[in-house]
Amino acid sequence: MMTSTIADSEGRRIRRISLTLPVRIEAQVDRTVSWTEVTRLNDISAFGAGFVLKRPVKRGRLLHLTLPLPRQLRCFDFTEPQYNVWGLVRRCVPISDRLSGDSYALGVAFIGKRPPGSFADNPAKLYEIKHREEEGLWHIKEAEAFPDERNLPKDQRRQSRFPIPLTLLVEMIDGNGDVLASETTVTENLSIGGAAIFTTLNLEVGSFLRVTSDQYNTTIISVVRGKRMGADGIARLHIEFIDRFFPLEGID
Repeated sequence: MMTSTIADSEGRRIRRISLTLPVRIEAQVDRTVSWTEVTRLNDISAFGAGFVLKRPVKRGRLLHLTLPLPRQLRCFDFTEPQYNVWGLVRRCVPISDRLSGDSYALGVAFIGKRPPGSFADNPAKLYEIKHREEEGLWHIKEAEAFPDERNLPKDQRRQSRFPIPLTLLVEMIDGNGDVLASETTVTENLSIGGAAIFTTLNLEVGSFLRVTSDQYNTTIISVVRGKRMGADGIARLHIEFIDRFFPLEGID
């Protein structure tokens, strides 16, 4: 009888429950830049959750969640009013809503009360699932430097940089997705995960951008990772594509 009770309890902890609790999401872009968003859960279990955000988050990134989770679904801090848990992004799917505009459905796997030590050195680091112990949270490891290359043509592997001038519309956006400044520019070089672009905008490292290519019919949320002045006196931004890779098919 006891065995059956334990099994039933564990089954409830694994099964996703529709529970629209408020949840505060915090993401660390780098050592100095972070953002937060308050949303509501779509579903949750003791080992993961689903919710919608106004901005995308790349698969493999870590997020910090704060929510008033029922103690039956917790793995620690059973008496605290708020449950603070770290989650690994496993899914980020764009969705559209006529009232609220573009948003993103995320699924995260809970990894514990604290992030791994390597996260403090590089909050932009990507991770992947290693395993989950019985009745325990997910264990993670650092993702390989180029995790998605196996499905790419050989000449596009290891995120090869292509020194081509591709026209882009670059829009600086705030936390609500509103456009603060924009310009049409070209790339100095381009890979599936990022680009160097010429710019006249006064942008700081950590700024969020919406980058659109009409030629490749794609819009990608990006973040400024670096800035430098070229010998020609024109500034370059080094940007990382954070919600999806650039569709390089057909670029020679």
